Amino acid sequence: MNRKEAFLKYQAQITKTPFLLDVEKAQGSYIYTRDKKRYIDLVAGVSSCTLGHSNPIIIEAIKKQLDLHTHVMVYGEFIQETPLALAKALADCLPKSLNCTYLVNSGTEAIEGAIKLAKRKNGRKKVISCLKSYHGSTQGSLSAVGEKEMQKKYHPLIPHHENIRYNNFEDLKVLKDDVSSIIIEPIQGGTNFIVANKEWLYEIRKKCDQYDIELIFDEIQTGFGRTGKMFGFELSNVVPDIMCIAKGMGGGMPIGAFISSKANMDLFSENPSLGHITTFGGHPISCAAALATLNELQQSTIIESISHKRNLFETHLKHPKIKKIHGAGLMIALEFADEKYCQEIVKKILQNGVITFYFLFNRKNMRISPPLTIQENEILDACNIITSNLDKY
Repeated sequence: MNRKEAFLKYQAQITKTPFLLDVEKAQGSYIYTRDKKRYIDLVAGVSSCTLGHSNPIIIEAIKKQLDLHTHVMVYGEFIQETPLALAKALADCLPKSLNCTYLVNSGTEAIEGAIKLAKRKNGRKKVISCLKSYHGSTQGSLSAVGEKEMQKKYHPLIPHHENIRYNNFEDLKVLKDDVSSIIIEPIQGGTNFIVANKEWLYEIRKKCDQYDIELIFDEIQTGFGRTGKMFGFELSNVVPDIMCIAKGMGGGMPIGAFISSKANMDLFSENPSLGHITTFGGHPISCAAALATLNELQQSTIIESISHKRNLFETHLKHPKIKKIHGAGLMIALEFADEKYCQEIVKKILQNGVITFYFLFNRKNMRISPPLTIQENEILDACNIITSNLDKY
């Protein structure tokens, strides 16, 4: 049995057509396979490898933490230097109302915790999210996903979930005093990187204040510099009551968090206690990687470079077959005429050494979300490969 056959047999599959790259190592913006091929990675583990692959800053932070300790106790019982330093660093770079962090293991866990926290805050049941939104695949987060096709085989889901249209003002009439929370992505990550209308977000914030609704921002993809701001809410300056982060937070390591006020978070500690609990949440190894990622973004000019890098992509991806370029920062969606062509060109580009990807809900768009550290020559090389393949096919 070869490695491909073993992979398909022993590891559970989520699609009938995986890419099947047999990875040997990854460094910077490149992934190297066992057949000695090199690929420019324009996906970054779906926006997860913020500082590129095998970044020495992250590796050194992990090694240093490994020499001290790994897991020592379930969440919230012991004082551990690295998780505490990460929580404080997050509070220091966020608005004053987002001053307390609950560390978990992933984005979907962050969403689950945020929904529970909102219910604990106002005692209501109804959760509003957007059509074509994606918030995770565990039971609570899947209930908030705005795509019935993903949900239909997993009913019954959690009740009292409703969807509205993204950027639609008329649908905001559902925001009344029976709503517990509304979950918004500053940029929709499951479809073609649609950016939230600022005035729409202002109206949501206004209604949330009026009816005591908890505004949850899903920043799992938009956080940690990807939009050209540290966090996506800075594009509008609309501050949520609860913010969920993950993916790029860990620089390639598994971690997530939801952040709110200390007063909100204290609700989990009594009546009943253990209102939300995790064994491995705030794992010190992942926290070391996350803290190193945050520090590097704050101390370097990486975020300041995002606008220039996006301009390079847009300038060098002008082609008649690309109908439109969506998104912000290094969240880039190339729109083609139809779904079939997009899927074929992603495969052709892969064969020629560039990794791009699809979107969950809009398959006529190609996903580009490279490491934030991608270099100018790597962008130009990737764009040249993409456009040359568009010329051929």
